[in-house]
Amino acid sequence: MAIIKLRSGNQDMENYKVEKKVENRVPSNEMAHLKLKGLGNPMVEIENLNFFYGEKKALNNINMIIPKHQVTAFIGPSGCGKSTLLRCLNRMNDLVESARMEGAIRIGGRDLHQESENVSVLRKRVGMVFQKFNPFPKTIFENVAYGPKIHGLKNKAKLEEIVENSLKSVALWDEVKDRLNESALALSGGQQQRLCIARAIAVEPEVLLMDEPCSALDPLSTGKIEELVVGLKENYTIVIVTHNMQQAARIADFTGFMLLGDLVEFGPTDRMFTKPNKKETEDYITGRFG
Repeated sequence: MAIIKLRSGNQDMENYKVEKKVENRVPSNEMAHLKLKGLGNPMVEIENLNFFYGEKKALNNINMIIPKHQVTAFIGPSGCGKSTLLRCLNRMNDLVESARMEGAIRIGGRDLHQESENVSVLRKRVGMVFQKFNPFPKTIFENVAYGPKIHGLKNKAKLEEIVENSLKSVALWDEVKDRLNESALALSGGQQQRLCIARAIAVEPEVLLMDEPCSALDPLSTGKIEELVVGLKENYTIVIVTHNMQQAARIADFTGFMLLGDLVEFGPTDRMFTKPNKKETEDYITGRFG
């Protein structure tokens, strides 16, 4: 029996007990059922996924289908495993010493861990935008052109076209078109994060991962990023981690609630926030813990 400490303001509430089951909350035999209920045409398929940091188990038998050209959000309290799950999708966790994975992840039908899978090519297919905006100490132009260049593109006219189209896609072109040769570090925080998104989509990924992309931004910049995410799903499958449940409700088509390494519940966002199937989900959404 795991114990989660509840707080209301600065006051401790009664302990909230969560029964930890060995079997996963979304079992593998529901995968076909989920497809029949509208999650067909999957971009990402996760089956029986367990993940470990050394001896510590961080993810418990995760099964999930992420549909193509939709926004999927992972929500849950700190330490529940949502960022770990996100980083499994482009093998960022490979960089962590002693980390290991069991199970299968397929993106576009291809197994991420098959021997022929090149990690550099994978990270071109699956882009990443981090919590803290991290533009390179280069010009605005060089930031966006960086990915295409390292993948071998040298044609100047084509690079200029990619930079312009990428910046237009994130609604940044009109703000920086006369400043492309200036340092990206001179941009505001919201502009830097949009630049990082432009840099990620410049290599035309199939999937775009976002780990708390708005956590360091003001409300106005957050609104611009949210509007951008909704627009980008026309061309990309987007998976976002957020602590902001209202943000998930605003922009996500599907939501997965995670707790203590379990995927407790996964489904359409509107249903999840109005009529959750699991008591733990309802308790988290209504603020009883988290």
